[in-house]
Amino acid sequence: KKEKVEEFISKLHPRNSGHDLIRLGPEFDGGYLVPNDLENIEACFSPGVDIVSDFERDCSERGMDIYLADASVESPVLDKSQVRFDFEKLFLGSFKYGEFITMDDWVASKVSSLSSDLLLQMDIEGFEYEVFLNMSDRLMRRFRIIIVEFHALDEIWDRHYFNLNNRVFSKILNTHSIVHSHPNNSGRTYNLNGVEIPRLLEITFLRNDRFLLV
Repeated sequence: KKEKVEEFISKLHPRNSGHDLIRLGPEFDGGYLVPNDLENIEACFSPGVDIVSDFERDCSERGMDIYLADASVESPVLDKSQVRFDFEKLFLGSFKYGEFITMDDWVASKVSSLSSDLLLQMDIEGFEYEVFLNMSDRLMRRFRIIIVEFHALDEIWDRHYFNLNNRVFSKILNTHSIVHSHPNNSGRTYNLNGVEIPRLLEITFLRNDRFLLV
């Protein structure tokens, strides 16, 4: 129903965290706005490797360890002489099998600390929904900043897909709040019942305890 869709959309309105937003990565595709609250983040986990990796390079320059994963490419476009990074030729999924690994298993295999803050940047072509539903609450709370490109949001008029989206966003918004959202410039929008929805939406979340403004 239209009112259910509009109620869901209202949850996606950004909040002012009190931190300025800065851009990491290139000016166009592959760059993201994040809150300027990056000090003492131990590592950036970035599943989904693109033809550019400037975002990860910028995170490395801010002292983060870089971990990338994508079974569809041989290696990220990064120079190991300039950026220290770890790459796994694996996909992220809801359980470990074949070329897939869970987010909890991946992080546990790379970071020895159980309490340090992390950053997650994820663009994995629709698998983000099952990854979030599978992720432990403990790991969710370790990600100070989460940046995700959500796919196929124009399918939200389908009841089953709506329920999936609602569960995923309810889980994320239990610990984090949206500080920025932007439709992907290369993605189309879908208009039904007077509601225009982008197919691809890039969202930046900040963990609730990091907000300077209530």
